[in-house]
Amino acid sequence: MRDFQIDWLKCFVAAVDAGSLSAAAPEVHRSQSAVSMQLQKLEAAAGCRLLIRGPRLLQLTPQGQVLLGYARRLLDMQVEAQAALSEEGVSGVVRLGVPDDYASRYLTPVLKRFAPRHGGVEIQLDCEQSTSLIPRVARGDLDLALVSRDHARRGTLLFHEPMVWVGSSQFDTWRRDPLPIAVYEQASLGRRSAINSLAVQGRPHKVVYNSSSLAGQIAAVESGLAVAALTQCSVPDHLQMLGPEHGLGPLEPMQVAAYRSRASQGSRAVDSLHRMLVQTLRHAAT
Repeated sequence: MRDFQIDWLKCFVAAVDAGSLSAAAPEVHRSQSAVSMQLQKLEAAAGCRLLIRGPRLLQLTPQGQVLLGYARRLLDMQVEAQAALSEEGVSGVVRLGVPDDYASRYLTPVLKRFAPRHGGVEIQLDCEQSTSLIPRVARGDLDLALVSRDHARRGTLLFHEPMVWVGSSQFDTWRRDPLPIAVYEQASLGRRSAINSLAVQGRPHKVVYNSSSLAGQIAAVESGLAVAALTQCSVPDHLQMLGPEHGLGPLEPMQVAAYRSRASQGSRAVDSLHRMLVQTLRHAAT
């Protein structure tokens, strides 16, 4: 078995995260054919097949699954070593966007690690829904955002966040017919997940409350006005998670990603926060 080169591992991880060679190519600044060549070299060095190339998606072999964990750790260590030598004195402003439901659960551990090392960096935080944050990053109004991604090539995948049905234990709102539901704005992925789930079940429902605010969604549930589909990380302890025993089926999880603007490339301050975001949340989710 030959030594693995860092470039091979970068292409391997990028291909797994992006789901295809064509989607991985821009992530590693190579052509699709070059990514394919790097993967072939890695498989030759490993002496086994690591990826099964399907017509639409890549699938890890058991050996590929084993290597993936090591590859991520090696790449993280390389980045940390580079950062240790270059990040002293980093300063500047980072315009960061995070949805309300991810802020307390996922942003806090990132900032706890980031702040002591980067006292010269100012973070300007905007809390909005992913559907609002994504176009702002694309336009360059924000440097970086933690989002529920709307397609497989949007940002760097970090983890999958479960979606759950939520109701108040003080009311049997889930028994009503049609089912009253509280939803986010029209373009919301959470709204789409909720309505699709009910459609698959064939369960009659009625939207009785519409708000882009997490606090507004929770208020609707607490009052007994409706049930709602929320990210699991955002559910308060006093609310009840509902499931098949309440006549409610599964919901598609959210793909949570770090999405960075093209305009921020070259900013050491954004480099540092993006790196910390990826490392902290990927490790926390494994």
